[in-house]
Amino acid sequence: MTISVLIVCLGNICRSPMGEAVLRNEALKRGITDIHVDSAGTAAAHIGEDPDERTIEVCGMKDVPISHSARQVRGSDFTSFDYILAADGSNLRALERHVGHSEGSKATVKLWGSYLPDNKPIPDPYYGGLDGFKDVYEQCVKLSNAFLDEVAGKQN
Repeated sequence: MTISVLIVCLGNICRSPMGEAVLRNEALKRGITDIHVDSAGTAAAHIGEDPDERTIEVCGMKDVPISHSARQVRGSDFTSFDYILAADGSNLRALERHVGHSEGSKATVKLWGSYLPDNKPIPDPYYGGLDGFKDVYEQCVKLSNAFLDEVAGKQN
């Protein structure tokens, strides 16, 4: 059975496309191929855009393939994904208010950080420098592994 996951941030150009790429990569490292990962934003500001150049740069430094075109969360996401994971509390609240969340949703909607004991949100690196993107990458690796441990089993 395929696990389907949607990673969500505000604009879908920094945190969520990086999270999508990292989660997919960490799953492949474990030999997990029955996973579908996508990302989206709660806002419409960047629809159709590529990920932020710093997101692409950091993923490139870590040999993590990334290819994404920004999109906004759709009502159908709540019925087509098993998990919808928000980068932070603001986006989690936006997801919980989304009309799709109440109309027959099958998705588990939660803060991605809730898979780790510290329950930390992923800070938005957009207005900072490259170091913020590197920090987001490291957090995405930890969160990806914690998520995979819970839904696919602990890594040996």
